[in-house]
Amino acid sequence: MSTALTPAGALRRIAFLLERAREPSYRVQAFRTAATVVAALDDAELDRRIATRTLTDLKGIGDKTATVVLEAHRGELPAYLAKLEEAHAELTPLADDAAALRAALKGDLHAHSDWSDGGSPIREMAEAAIGIGHEYLALTDHSPRLTVANGLTPERLEQQLDVVAALNEELAPFRILTGIECDILVDGSLDQTDELLGRLDVVVASVHSELRAPRAQMTERMLAAVANPHTDVLGHCTGRLVIGRKQRNGTQRPRPESEFDADAVFRACVEHGTAVEINSRPERLDPPRRLLSRAVELGCDFAIDTDAHAPGQLDWQDAGCARAVECGVPADRVVNTRSAEELLARTHG
Repeated sequence: MSTALTPAGALRRIAFLLERAREPSYRVQAFRTAATVVAALDDAELDRRIATRTLTDLKGIGDKTATVVLEAHRGELPAYLAKLEEAHAELTPLADDAAALRAALKGDLHAHSDWSDGGSPIREMAEAAIGIGHEYLALTDHSPRLTVANGLTPERLEQQLDVVAALNEELAPFRILTGIECDILVDGSLDQTDELLGRLDVVVASVHSELRAPRAQMTERMLAAVANPHTDVLGHCTGRLVIGRKQRNGTQRPRPESEFDADAVFRACVEHGTAVEINSRPERLDPPRRLLSRAVELGCDFAIDTDAHAPGQLDWQDAGCARAVECGVPADRVVNTRSAEELLARTHG
């Protein structure tokens, strides 16, 4: 990559690479905070701070981030960034058919911001999506019952809709699609008011609780959610974690799949026009290949999503595309290969 990065740009690139490498948000935040601080300085003030060695007097700038600023200001590629570029920037190249599918994707229908359990503001998520070539990004923060993820009450969701509307005026023609990742409650209902769900562009419905429920109970729960006219995408359908998540207090252990009648659920998805999510998060890769192949056989549509909780994670769609091609998913049945207008005609239809 070019060395002609501004200090703020270098700090953001470091954060992006750390996020893509699945580092916890708290380890990334120092670089994003420092980028915001430096970006707010005019050229004269930045020059003065560097000349007087007072960068670290600024709240949010520490020794490590100050070194990045100094090196970038000199026109150099910061040493820490160079190390990360070598370690994390080169992803495994996609095969031609998977690369073609990745190039056809116009957006991502599952992403989180710091309004719920994401690590970055909505604007940063949108700007990262623009940077990787997306035309749109669905903002799907969590619903209120998921308090551990700071789920949005109806009042906070209303406020978020106003914020998104203002950002869309600024960022056009890119579009942030309004949305939610709505918890599927034990009775199969969705965890938000019908009025608000009807106003959103994209509703991803996911099970987050009682994951070890009996097969018949879980099936009925999922069937009810899929049949709900507000549901557009069935999120990470088995709820599994194939590898542990890095967290501040350690690593969460892997989690087995929930048990449900996959044929019944996938047939319901076809009947009700609900897309099955191909979740690209490295710790999820959900659904498993056998279920993804079965969903293809039964005629489902799909959404290849990242479930990103930070800007760098928006680059994870490669994994979903590779799995989709491996399991025979036709590109014309991936709903986020469509333009925003075509997609909204489907979700609002």
